[in-house]
Amino acid sequence: MHLDMDAFFASVEQADNPGLTGKPVIVGGEMRGVVCAASYEARRFGVHSAMPVFQAKRLCPHAVFLPVRMSRYKEASRAVMEILRGISPVVEQVSIDEAFVDLTGTERLHGAPHALCLRIKSLVRRTVSLSCSIGMAPNKFLAKVASDYKKPDGLMIIEQKEVEEFLRRLPVGKIPGVGKKTGEELRKLGVVYAADILKFPAGYWDSRLGKWGGALYARASGIDDSPVEPCSAPKSVSAEHTLARDTDNCFELKKVLLSQAEEVGRELRKIGFKARTVTLKIKMSDFKTITRSRTLPEPFDSTDTLFAVGRKLFADLGPAGKVRLIGIGASNFFSGPSQLRLDLSGRDTPRSARLDRALDRLRSRFTEDVVVRGPMFDTF
Repeated sequence: MHLDMDAFFASVEQADNPGLTGKPVIVGGEMRGVVCAASYEARRFGVHSAMPVFQAKRLCPHAVFLPVRMSRYKEASRAVMEILRGISPVVEQVSIDEAFVDLTGTERLHGAPHALCLRIKSLVRRTVSLSCSIGMAPNKFLAKVASDYKKPDGLMIIEQKEVEEFLRRLPVGKIPGVGKKTGEELRKLGVVYAADILKFPAGYWDSRLGKWGGALYARASGIDDSPVEPCSAPKSVSAEHTLARDTDNCFELKKVLLSQAEEVGRELRKIGFKARTVTLKIKMSDFKTITRSRTLPEPFDSTDTLFAVGRKLFADLGPAGKVRLIGIGASNFFSGPSQLRLDLSGRDTPRSARLDRALDRLRSRFTEDVVVRGPMFDTF
């Protein structure tokens, strides 16, 4: 089963403020930012997620624009995921608003699939006052396609005996991973529906699209052996920010970078991972995106280390013009024991590690800005 919340962020805002029901709501807020979510009322005007806010305002000037309230969305997400874990212990949350559930072996417990799906939708609506779309099928690929087929508030079940006919009528663009460019290339070959892919041998797609070609052929055959993985580890942590105005002020940019290093470092320590790779992301005023990465010999979760490497990557770029967006990320995770240096004075952790954890405790107890590092007031 695949469950996908409908226009999640925008729907939470409408549920919390009934006065917004039926109105176009766009979550993103800042004029220079991007749309994080758009209600279905806003989508009718062509607004969609990842669209620049200024463009959304041109398309739908009468919409209600709201800032992101991530803590509220996470709260609603946790409630939904708890409902799913009450149905099956094998739940794979793939984002804040969607998850796969393996229902193998629960048939006698839960009864008919259709009745179970209706019960879950009812529980979600009663618990968080939100609608969701559910797809149920023999594998993850088909379940995800099914959940998207009748949005919003949709429900679609694909039985094994129906798979071949379903794929015969499935537009190729509905296959996850087939974007606009690939879709256009497929249509030039006469591939309109998923089943059309099977008109060519698997080797043809391997040679034309590489590894993705084999996966595409398998999907068109209704094959997906990937399991539902309830404990998949995170692969990266990052933070980025679109600036209120384009700037080439290095001091201002480095302060933003330090704030982001604080956020990423705190998340690393929270999830119990250390990273080896730091990645800097810069988007220039002309929307050109530059990324630079550095892998360290030893894993780290220190804010100081993260910022120092990010700062060096930034300095190595040299003068490049005005910056619109800046971000930093940590990846290449390591969760094993690190080598410790014994300090005969009795302190067996570096000063920066003790400082990180002290700040983490203060911020979890009070507010995010209860204390800030001195360099935030420096000129670097």
